Amino acid sequence: MRSLPPEGAPGGSGRPRAAGTRTIESRMANAIRMLAVDAVEKAKSGHPGAPMGMAEIAVALWHRHLKHNPANPHWADRDRFVLSNGHGSMLIYALLHLTGYDLPMAELQAFRQLHSKTPGHPEVGVTPGVETTTGPLGQGFANAVGMALAERRLAADFNRDGHTIVDHFTWVFLGDGCLMEGVAQEAASLAGTLRLSKLIALYDDNGISIDGHVEGWFADDTPARFEALGWHVIRAVDGHDVEAVDAAITVAKAQAVRADGKPTLICCKTVIGQGSPNKAGTHDVHGAALGAAEVAATREALGWTAAPFELPDDVAAAWNAREAGVARERTWQLRFDSYRSAHPAEAAEFERRMAGNLPTDWCQRVMAAFEGAAKTDNVATRKASQQALDALAPGLPEVFGGSADLTGSNLTNFKGCTLAGRDRPGNHLSYGVREFGMAALMNGMALHGGLIPYGGTFLTFSDYSRNAVRMAALMKQRVIHVFTHDSIGLGEDGPTHQSVEHIPSLRLIPQLDVWRPADALETAVAWAQALERRDGPSALCLSRQNLPSLGNDAARAADVQRGGYVLADAPDGGPPQAVIIGTGSETQLAVKAQQQLTAEGIRVRVVSMPSTSVFDRQDAAYQDAVLPPDLPAVAVEAAHPDLWRKYVGRRGAVVGIASFGESAPAPALYAHFGITADAVVQAVKRVLR
Repeated sequence: MRSLPPEGAPGGSGRPRAAGTRTIESRMANAIRMLAVDAVEKAKSGHPGAPMGMAEIAVALWHRHLKHNPANPHWADRDRFVLSNGHGSMLIYALLHLTGYDLPMAELQAFRQLHSKTPGHPEVGVTPGVETTTGPLGQGFANAVGMALAERRLAADFNRDGHTIVDHFTWVFLGDGCLMEGVAQEAASLAGTLRLSKLIALYDDNGISIDGHVEGWFADDTPARFEALGWHVIRAVDGHDVEAVDAAITVAKAQAVRADGKPTLICCKTVIGQGSPNKAGTHDVHGAALGAAEVAATREALGWTAAPFELPDDVAAAWNAREAGVARERTWQLRFDSYRSAHPAEAAEFERRMAGNLPTDWCQRVMAAFEGAAKTDNVATRKASQQALDALAPGLPEVFGGSADLTGSNLTNFKGCTLAGRDRPGNHLSYGVREFGMAALMNGMALHGGLIPYGGTFLTFSDYSRNAVRMAALMKQRVIHVFTHDSIGLGEDGPTHQSVEHIPSLRLIPQLDVWRPADALETAVAWAQALERRDGPSALCLSRQNLPSLGNDAARAADVQRGGYVLADAPDGGPPQAVIIGTGSETQLAVKAQQQLTAEGIRVRVVSMPSTSVFDRQDAAYQDAVLPPDLPAVAVEAAHPDLWRKYVGRRGAVVGIASFGESAPAPALYAHFGITADAVVQAVKRVLR
């Protein structure tokens, strides 16, 4: 195997290799092709075209440039690699197996089978070496932008003169489909503006998508578009020439370290399904097995005599990168040990942040935030959110915030935060009107490690970012979405901005914790829980309108952490006759309804339910203690009512809104749609009949 460049050097030389090198690399590319062909054929399902077409591109990057260690997929300073065109998953599976990751040939043979480590699209946490889950096109590219942003931020935080411990590239493979998706445009625009020069994308320009040749629906001048977005573009590279791709990568890496460096798009012209005599260059090879006859013809055309799922010894040896990877990490570790000697506090902080641990004084900060929130009355929960950030964020340097052009409304900035930009590392970014891109970038930052990202927009615009929210949940990433203006309570902006179905819809996403706090204390608890959570994302749905405090006892915070709790039991101490469940801004209506019913001699319990998912994770005994199964219940929320029926049952009722809103002041809207304390009172009386 060729000698490796020294740490910090640009990488491949771009010099022509000897004929023997070219020959072995040609066979290395064919190994990728045939592993993809054989796995898809065995599964009778998959996408062989992209792996076959990108094989030489993969050789150029993975064999000559990529800084990684197959023996330790989590090495902090490894290059990040993203296969954005995730349908070509056999490309990355082949590369991971060939270079020595813990992905044995048996897993490639089990491609797309139940519980294998080779699912239909790459999934982080399932396959060693996969950095992000891809499949929804364009999002992997946007994740890569987030990873590059995280690398820049961490380099600014930790690198010191003479001690560089954060210094890696982010690589992304993408195709025409990724570039057609709007999220890629959002992310590319921001990457160019921020000049994320250590981001290098290799574009598989094969001109084919599922429906056929793309010129009928995708005629963009992609190189010109990316140049206009502020990217360095290398045009018209022969994607089947390892030397040409290597030279382009070398140029990209060299310009990346200049002061005026830009992200790079390398446009590689390829033939989809290269190597298939009868299907190459057609959409037939995009998403279907070649068939036995064409597999045999491909083997013959490539001169590949090895049996399915077998590799020639020289090809396997040429691909094996374990020894080189261990050496790379060892070299970095020596540099880090030197860094630790010179900067022990910074080294410990780096290790803490990359491990995802919170600082040792976290509990004290949380308690201070709870105590401050308990004294706060008559404040919108979006403002209470900012106050919680004021208390919590200064002690969390890993927090990276932002907003989709709504900072003054979402209130995602906090005391002492600094604006991130092209020449400023910062910890708060104005993403512009790019909700989907923002959410996908946050996923990339979380996946990279070392940062806890959060970002804000209006709740109704969660529709724009929804698939990235879903992907964060699927990947179990610590990402926090701040969704403000959460109901008809935002008032005059009208139904286009008033969320009705959004909160119930978000609650349906598995592994997403949706918090809708009712006052400042519940908001502070929601923030603390979201920051502490390591196994999934959280969404904080916050009010525009001011809300009263529901109690100034900070000890209530322990109850709030359980997602649902008894806020106020029957005042006379007697057994309640019914339960009223409130959430968010409508919890105050539940309290007012209880007061009216008490005056009429009807005993009711008020339960505050800021997070249904957290409440659902409590044990059955606790749930039954809060919501006794034998008591009728009424739920109240200014949102679509259907989800609440699982809590109120057939005997219960829901006071909600199943239509779109109107443009009017908030009090008029609540009265118009019948979301009032009087309506709750009448609903309780009905369920008690």
